[in-house]
Amino acid sequence: MKYLNAQAILPDALVKELQAYIQGGYIYVPVKPEQQKRWGEASGYRQELEKRNQQIKTEYHSGISIECLSEKYCLSLYAVRKIIYQK
Repeated sequence: MKYLNAQAILPDALVKELQAYIQGGYIYVPVKPEQQKRWGEASGYRQELEKRNQQIKTEYHSGISIECLSEKYCLSLYAVRKIIYQK
């Protein structure tokens, strides 16, 4: 996250109002709920994991053991089982 100088982006009146509550500190302004993205959506990592998980399921159904999949994808046996049996 990049920090921005409030004086550079906000009107003077709003900066003065904020200074009544906080000076020289950091404040987080949350995203509106309707604009919020789920974890990994912005970076594309969620799609990568879904693709990997689908590949694990496909390989499992083609006969590769959970133990082999665990080693191949560097995941625990529990994690591979969870991926395979999730709906």
